[in-house]
Amino acid sequence: MFVRRENFRQYIKFYPVVSTIIALNLIVYILTLIPIIGDKIFYSGMSVNRLIAEGEWWRVITATFIHAGFFHILFNMFALFLFGPELERISGKIRFFTIYLISGLFGNVATFIFQHLDYASVGASGSIYGIFGAYAALVYYTRNTMPQLKQIIMPIIIIGLIMTFLQPNTNFYAHVGGLITGFLLGLAYFSPKNILRWRMK
Repeated sequence: MFVRRENFRQYIKFYPVVSTIIALNLIVYILTLIPIIGDKIFYSGMSVNRLIAEGEWWRVITATFIHAGFFHILFNMFALFLFGPELERISGKIRFFTIYLISGLFGNVATFIFQHLDYASVGASGSIYGIFGAYAALVYYTRNTMPQLKQIIMPIIIIGLIMTFLQPNTNFYAHVGGLITGFLLGLAYFSPKNILRWRMK
């Protein structure tokens, strides 16, 4: 399910939303490496609670597409590359995009609510955990028909949450907020009635 065997062209064709999001993140990351301009992009888009409180609300969205370093973006985009395609295939392009974007947004909103005013963060982790949350909802609905999905997804979620506590400089609220948001969206999207309705179209 999560083993990718497509070549580059097939991957883009079969999973256009995942491919577009990865490309967008990489482009933004490369732009942030450009002297002077890069710093302006980075600091104009990062999530800063005090600035959000002052009305710069767009930061809860733009911060999702900004990363603090090579390994930061590598980890998040590799997770998206690996786990995004199957969810895009199951849920469809628009539903997958809403899971990704809304999970990231609410992860940053949770950060704004529960962290102190001087807290600042960047990264797509909330969106990535939103994907895991959507899979958890799928596990809930398919627990009797697809037990192998539970065996794969639940350890990943548990390990991810443990690492959230153990790793320094990790935005716990973005991870948990994204996870919960993705789970709730997954419960709405993947209910048996909705799945049946999709297939009848």
